[in-house]
Amino acid sequence: MGKRVRLTNDTLNSYGYRVLTSGVDISQYERNPLLLYMHERGKVIGYMKDIRVEDGEITGEPCFDEATELSKQCKKQWDFGSLRMVSIGFDVMATSADPQYLVEGQTRPTVTESRIYEVSVVDIGANDDAIVLRKDGTQITLGDGSDCPLPLLNNNHNNNQPQMELKQIALTLGLPETADEATVNAKLADLNAAKKEAEQMRKENDALKLAQITAAVDAAIEARKIPADKKGFFVELGKKTGIEDLNKAISAMAPAVKLSGLLLSEPAGSESPAKDPWEERMAEIRANLKKQ
Repeated sequence: MGKRVRLTNDTLNSYGYRVLTSGVDISQYERNPLLLYMHERGKVIGYMKDIRVEDGEITGEPCFDEATELSKQCKKQWDFGSLRMVSIGFDVMATSADPQYLVEGQTRPTVTESRIYEVSVVDIGANDDAIVLRKDGTQITLGDGSDCPLPLLNNNHNNNQPQMELKQIALTLGLPETADEATVNAKLADLNAAKKEAEQMRKENDALKLAQITAAVDAAIEARKIPADKKGFFVELGKKTGIEDLNKAISAMAPAVKLSGLLLSEPAGSESPAKDPWEERMAEIRANLKKQ
């Protein structure tokens, strides 16, 4: 009887991912159970027999045909014990990064569905570096330094990271580090509501200030202290300086005087006994204006 070996199991390999035994399809391989040397096509050294799926692993018994010198050599080394491991070549059918499929230290998603298409005798076993897989029709031999086609997980597969992030958020919010997710979410909701309320108050305050500034400018225009066409300028000035400084500036302005008002006003020193013809003419104009 030959030596039964493990083809694959659920454990984490050196590339940071796992192949679920429950999702491995061996039906195609069972119809043509070739045994290769180091995953190399054309180097058939025998076949696998009595393939079993049980207890979370797949096992089988290698049989060497001894039809080639390579097969004879491999059988001798297998019997001696210098060769003792095998590795599967498989197609990746589906992967998942769901936490239920991840284990501590895992850095790539778990292969949840796959299909074995060959088994090889290797110097380093299937759960280490000598792994061959096909993904999207391309075969990758990981043992030769090729990059693993499975992407790295965003959280580096640290199962404690979500809890660590929650702890840091809680402390930032001023909550105890033991606060649960519901408490953190409630605090965030309160802060968001307070932010919206503050924004609404700011808008209402800005509207009130604008109304005060506009009223002050309109009053100054009515009092003929500011030309109507300069309203926009003084409103913007009020926004920059504030209503108090705007009122001070307006109070320092003198109202504009009509020409008729200047003509109707009595000139200084009008009681002078000697009036020249110009003064008499001005007096006549004032008298006529008063009659109108």
